[in-house]
Amino acid sequence: MERFHWLQHRCRQLLAGNSGQGWYSVPDGLSNKSSLDNHNSQHRFRGKRRMVLACHGPHQQEFQAVSKNYKGNAIRTTKYNLLTFIPMNLFQQFHRAANLYFLFLALLNWVPVVEAFQKEITMIPLLVVLTVIAVKDALEDYRRYLFDKKVNNSVVRVFCGTQKTYIDQCWMDVRVGDFVRLSCNEIIPADMLLLYSSDPRGVCYIETANLDGETNLKQREVVSGLPFQGVEFTPESFHSRIECENPKNDLSRFRGYIEHSSGVRVGLHSSNLLLRSCTIRNTETVIGIVVYAGHETKAMMNNSGPRYKRSKLEKRLNTDVLWCVFLLLIMCLSAAIGHGLWLKNHSDPVFQVDGEMSPALAGFYVFWTMIIVLQVLIPISLYVSIEIVKLGQIYFIHNDLALYNEQLDSRIQCRALNITEDLGQIQYLFSDKTGTLTENKMVFRRCSIFGVEYPHEENARRLEVYEADSNEAAGCSVTLKSGCSGKSLSCRSLSCNRSSVSLHTLTAEPAEEEDQLSTHVQPRSSAFCSRMTKEVVPDPQLVRKFNLLCSPVVHLTECCSENPSSLELTYITDFFLALAICNSVVVSSPSRPPHEVPEIQTPLKSLEEIKLMFQRFSFSPFSALSSHSIPPPIKGSPHSCASRLFTRGKTGSLTFSTPPNDTTDRSDIGQESKLETTNHKGELDSSAVREREDAVQMEDWETDDNFRDAKTNPDMAVQAVENLNREIASDGDTHHELLYEAESPDEAALVHAAQAYRCTLRGRSADSLLVDLPGLGSLAVPLLHILPFDSNRKRMSVVVRHPLTGQVVVYTKGADSVIMDLAETPKGEEQALDMYSHIREQTQKHLDTYAREGLRTLCIAKKGLDEKEYDVWLKGQLLAESSIENREELLLESAERLETNLTLLGATGIVDRLQEEVPETIETLQRAGIKVWVLTGDKQETAINIAYACKLLHASDQLLTANCGSKDACAALLEELKLEVQCGEGSLTDLTARVESSLVSVTGFILVIDGQTLNWALQEELKSNFLELTCRCKAVICCRSTPLQKSQVVQLIRDQLGVMTLAVGDGANDVSMIQVADVGIGISGQEGMQAVMSSDFAISRFKHLSKLLLVHGHWCYSRLANMILYFIYKNVMYVNLLFWYQFFCGFSGSVMTNSWVLIFFNLLFTSIPPLIYGILDQDIPADTLMELPELYQAAHTSKVYVPNMFWITVVDAFYQSLVCFFVPYFAFAGSDVGELSFGSPINASALLIILLHQVIESKTLTWIHVLVLLLSGGFYFGFVLLFSVICVTCSPPTNPLGVETLQMCQPLFYIVCALTIVTALLPRLLFRALHNTLYSSAVWKSAQMDKMDSEEYCRKMQCCTLSRSRGNRVPVCADNAGLEPSMAEVVS
Repeated sequence: MERFHWLQHRCRQLLAGNSGQGWYSVPDGLSNKSSLDNHNSQHRFRGKRRMVLACHGPHQQEFQAVSKNYKGNAIRTTKYNLLTFIPMNLFQQFHRAANLYFLFLALLNWVPVVEAFQKEITMIPLLVVLTVIAVKDALEDYRRYLFDKKVNNSVVRVFCGTQKTYIDQCWMDVRVGDFVRLSCNEIIPADMLLLYSSDPRGVCYIETANLDGETNLKQREVVSGLPFQGVEFTPESFHSRIECENPKNDLSRFRGYIEHSSGVRVGLHSSNLLLRSCTIRNTETVIGIVVYAGHETKAMMNNSGPRYKRSKLEKRLNTDVLWCVFLLLIMCLSAAIGHGLWLKNHSDPVFQVDGEMSPALAGFYVFWTMIIVLQVLIPISLYVSIEIVKLGQIYFIHNDLALYNEQLDSRIQCRALNITEDLGQIQYLFSDKTGTLTENKMVFRRCSIFGVEYPHEENARRLEVYEADSNEAAGCSVTLKSGCSGKSLSCRSLSCNRSSVSLHTLTAEPAEEEDQLSTHVQPRSSAFCSRMTKEVVPDPQLVRKFNLLCSPVVHLTECCSENPSSLELTYITDFFLALAICNSVVVSSPSRPPHEVPEIQTPLKSLEEIKLMFQRFSFSPFSALSSHSIPPPIKGSPHSCASRLFTRGKTGSLTFSTPPNDTTDRSDIGQESKLETTNHKGELDSSAVREREDAVQMEDWETDDNFRDAKTNPDMAVQAVENLNREIASDGDTHHELLYEAESPDEAALVHAAQAYRCTLRGRSADSLLVDLPGLGSLAVPLLHILPFDSNRKRMSVVVRHPLTGQVVVYTKGADSVIMDLAETPKGEEQALDMYSHIREQTQKHLDTYAREGLRTLCIAKKGLDEKEYDVWLKGQLLAESSIENREELLLESAERLETNLTLLGATGIVDRLQEEVPETIETLQRAGIKVWVLTGDKQETAINIAYACKLLHASDQLLTANCGSKDACAALLEELKLEVQCGEGSLTDLTARVESSLVSVTGFILVIDGQTLNWALQEELKSNFLELTCRCKAVICCRSTPLQKSQVVQLIRDQLGVMTLAVGDGANDVSMIQVADVGIGISGQEGMQAVMSSDFAISRFKHLSKLLLVHGHWCYSRLANMILYFIYKNVMYVNLLFWYQFFCGFSGSVMTNSWVLIFFNLLFTSIPPLIYGILDQDIPADTLMELPELYQAAHTSKVYVPNMFWITVVDAFYQSLVCFFVPYFAFAGSDVGELSFGSPINASALLIILLHQVIESKTLTWIHVLVLLLSGGFYFGFVLLFSVICVTCSPPTNPLGVETLQMCQPLFYIVCALTIVTALLPRLLFRALHNTLYSSAVWKSAQMDKMDSEEYCRKMQCCTLSRSRGNRVPVCADNAGLEPSMAEVVS
């Protein structure tokens, strides 16, 4: 707390003279313009703020005036209530064109001159549609009502001003300005400003799984400047005013300030805000004041509901519906003209609407009558049928066991319900790398410190053994089982007084769906803690150097060239200290929650021993220099005996950035650097050696013999590692197992790596860190600032006060491309410059090696600050933190001012292995005709290595690299690459093509482009050239790309080429790409759920893409396309029967069937079979689609649903309607049969033709198909027979009594029906047989022949090479590097 009060005191000292208004002064060195802008922004921002006051206190009158416009905390996600349901539901339903169309026809039928049927009958279709949709909406709204009621009636403890205590109150009664008291595991009821935490350091931990799906803990801090920490918070003593921005939906942003009663204003930010629907974890008690309530909370403002996208098939359908409208108008116009001519040419016509009406007016009325009669030509009910079919398809996708991940207990999530058919039309796939193609389970592999590479070979062998064990256990290529300890759950439920069920207020889902979500994320509750991540095997060479810190003496006379210099030891210590503290990891253990930082134990050695340990580095130049750098420490203190080593680290590596006029310091630096360089090369001064030899005589350590033997015997080095592991294990037994809650797998891997070298992060609080250092025990590291990682800076920094030297130090880790630029060469003597250049050069070589091996690289750096530098920077930082306007920009500028002139400490290589079956999946997708692009932020070498590993890039492919320094160079390079590709496209020989065909790989060009070049290539002038080049490439790899560039690339390909695109990713940086693509797929991996929540489909593994696209995508597209064509055929065919009858009734709008049968024909008799057809039909079995991915490409190159097929379907429907009408007509010609008797065989034949037409078109017939077809036919005949028996006056003016029973008793009825059915369906049957013979089987045979040719060719090649090998053996892979491994096996 001492450091916290010191920082608080410093903050108050830095307040400006403008403190009357509560704003900080402008730091020295900043322009006055920024101050003026800031002042103006206050007035400019005044209208966008809200004032929050305590509802109980001296400001009650002002509170009443201010808060009357604020919303309450009750939420309401329902659309209706009992009074408004009917009018509002009808109003919403009549926004749909289909319902308006039905309503128009119903009202039109009420006009006497155009009436076609009974008025009541025409209302039936509209009433059925409205009723069904209303019932569905009512059920959905009732579920929302129950959920809202459950949430609003949840209980929370709120402070009551009259009773002066906290009382139980419903969430709905909470309002802005209330004080809310929460306990562990309780859900936060509203957005609250954190005022008190039971943690003495003023922090609490929350879990945001209900907001973003992330289960790792987030830390929140109490507002600074409050006097309540350490004592019980009393709301009566809170007299501060809060002014913050109006409600916004940005979860990561909160701006405002709090004005204390003393007049001091303190800035507020997102770390002070507790968001609604988050859960309090690992904190006994928190108290906050509500600032946003109800629908103004960030969680509710992000409740945007389900995603909606229009599929390509739906857009095509809209065009065909317009064609149907055109046909309807043509038919109605023909009837109107025909009726007018009929009346004109007949003096006393039989069919006449009104005898006194002119032929033109009569034709006009007949036009509208025919609109009513032929209304079903417009397939409005098709839209409802499509929605039902898609729900059925999604049900089967959701329950596919092949898409279920047993390890995570998660299945595929279909979040967009209306684009399932687009899965079968994908042409371009854009994939992220980390977490999508790879596991995103980072494991520390190797590192480089002080320019020295430590390969960690034992660690590599451990990973290989672990991988082999995983393969044997799981039966797949790579399967990583989480080794997360179950103890992480126990540490989340420490002594808590109450708990609450999870209230998923973001999506307002029911409890059942919420339980599914909770079961999905539960296994990930302890993030990034697999056994493989934690069990890092130290490198023996690094262990030997590191243990020199534990031993006060070393025999430098033996093999002195192998001993590290003091500067190198400083680098090593700082490197691992940075790994341990430069993060946001939350530390806990089963017996201790995260906020309880254990007390500092007694150091492992006495103060004298620590002093002796550092005396072996006491060279006189450093001792002299230390007096210039920091104040003289107290003699005998740990600060004194440790400062020499770490002061040397400061001067030798950091003080080169001092101003040029400081000549004295610079000369000292040169002397020290010269000595350190010499020592680094093994040329030690003899006096220094004598000092070491004298020190040897002071005390004899048992470990000296061990290390002396380790230097000469490799086995002893391994033994040293084992000893270290035993010590770590014993430490673990003493301190219990530490559980790390990291925000990213990189952080967890680095912290575990530091722990392997006994640099253990044991505790974290708001203002300090507790770290175990080897030989020193537990040390408290004062934490001054955390500069979190962001995508702009690509790095993270912590500002601490060094526990041994007291110096302010900045530790930074980040992308190597950024850190290497910031690590400038310091000024000093030539030998010092040579040493630093050597370190930087060697580190860069190691980074390149790591990238070629596919490792993720990070650089570690540090910077020392004197008090004056820190004070100047602190002013700007406090100004940025307290600002409301442009706070993020000011914080970014402040961080960039600090992170300059860094000293490079080293680099890390972290392995992130491929997911299982990724190479097979990519190969399958490419065979399916899908172009795969990889868009990643990693280095170029890493991306290329991963591309080779996942078989996106083969040895026979030609790699095109685009790295440019200017826009003109980019333009010239694109032209050059285009020419190269054009020349190389036709250079393949037949033999090469045959070989590659047999090996299922296609030689092509692979473009690799970096982020800077991509930025120029996406500009308007170069866009066309870039597009033309990429179209000729087999695949494209975009490296160092930003999230914006990812979305721009996807949008460019989608819009310019007009192709169907799919984007897949797992992190927040993939969200924009996922949303821009036609189909977005999120992977529920290690980086939270942002990608999943923004996606259309969510899967757990990349390998699931193959079945999702090749099987379910193919089926969904084929089913829907065929169902739409069938629906159009059915409607056109039946409507034309009515149209042909108009030629024999004077175009009067009469029909040859009773109106009940006419209405129910499409509504009931033929409505179910198309739904079953669209849900269950399978044109090709799943196994065949997976074995022959070429069938996927064939499906969308010869698309089922195209304009040609639409018109072929319409023509076929016209033909069948002609046969169905005129065969009975000629059969009954000359007889006295009535119109209903004439219509009876027509309706029966039409029904059977439509049902049997579906049987012909169906590729699969199951018992469900047969049952539905039989029920549809039986329902029709049962209805008409019953109708003809009991109905006497139910269809005036006609009388259907006995008509159907009489017709079905006559043999002529069945003869006519049979002849009609055979004649109508024979052309369709022949067409389908011819089509399957010439087209579908050609694709099938081609794929089968290719497979047979490949096997036969491989067999012949093996025989040929075996016969040749007897006389002349062919060397493989040594001189034939271009051969693929599979080809090498064939040749050998």
